[in-house]
Amino acid sequence: MRIASANAYESSISNLQTRQAALTDLQERLTSGKRVLRASDDPAAAAAAERALAAQQRSDSQLRALDASRNAMALSESALGNAGELMAQARELLVSAGNGSYSDFERQAIANSIRGLRNDLLAVANRQDGAGRYLFGGQGSNTPPLVDAPGGVIYVGTDGQLQAGAAGNATPLSIDGRSAWLQAEDPANPGTTVSLFDAMDLVIDELGTPGRSSSEIAATVSQGLSEFDIASDQLASWRSRAGETLNRIDGLELRVQQAKLDAQTEQSEAEDLDLLAAISDFQNRQSGYDAALKTYSIVQQMSLFEYLR
Repeated sequence: MRIASANAYESSISNLQTRQAALTDLQERLTSGKRVLRASDDPAAAAAAERALAAQQRSDSQLRALDASRNAMALSESALGNAGELMAQARELLVSAGNGSYSDFERQAIANSIRGLRNDLLAVANRQDGAGRYLFGGQGSNTPPLVDAPGGVIYVGTDGQLQAGAAGNATPLSIDGRSAWLQAEDPANPGTTVSLFDAMDLVIDELGTPGRSSSEIAATVSQGLSEFDIASDQLASWRSRAGETLNRIDGLELRVQQAKLDAQTEQSEAEDLDLLAAISDFQNRQSGYDAALKTYSIVQQMSLFEYLR
């Protein structure tokens, strides 16, 4: 079979182009670190990598939700701790008001001190997080949820709690302010509740009223201490719930982070390149390309025109 020079040149150039294209493709994969650059490279692996990437994005979204819930519960736990301290101070003042030797003026001073603590407690109850959300706004409130009205403090938020979904679980973003501050269940009278602010307002009013007898003062102190304790227990209960939620969030975060790590591993296994094998393959292909270039240069010299020259 006769092989023309042109056919030999064309065959050599075709082989060179094929080797160069393969070398360029492998170089692109080496620089990117990816075995699968396009879905057409490996449809099954590309689909697996896409699913793993979607799982990572879901995990990131869940982690953001957990961070928001953790921030809200940490601030709420701190606020309830502050409230507990203020209630302890109010209780001490109320106990001192029962001193039979105190004058009306001295009890008025105690009433004013309790009033100051009461206002501080109202400020705590209307505390916000860093995003402008009220910690005790229930399911949402654009204004302070607990308002000082003529008949006492009322709740204008929406009952319930805002929730953030993460890892198949709901974590709170707020606390029901009505339940925490205005509806402490009275264990001595089932079915009735105690409002912290109503209890304080009553004590302030009665201690500030002159001319009351010792027995009336004693009754005020006794009832006030009982209601203060009920309200304090309610705040402590909500503080405990906030602490439990923080612990639960920590556990959920570990699970979500592990799920994200698993998804990253899946994506890597589906599309990442084995660098050691790829480098070895690249070196082999480069040697083959060099050999093809040398072969082509020899073929060029085998031309009759080259010989006659």
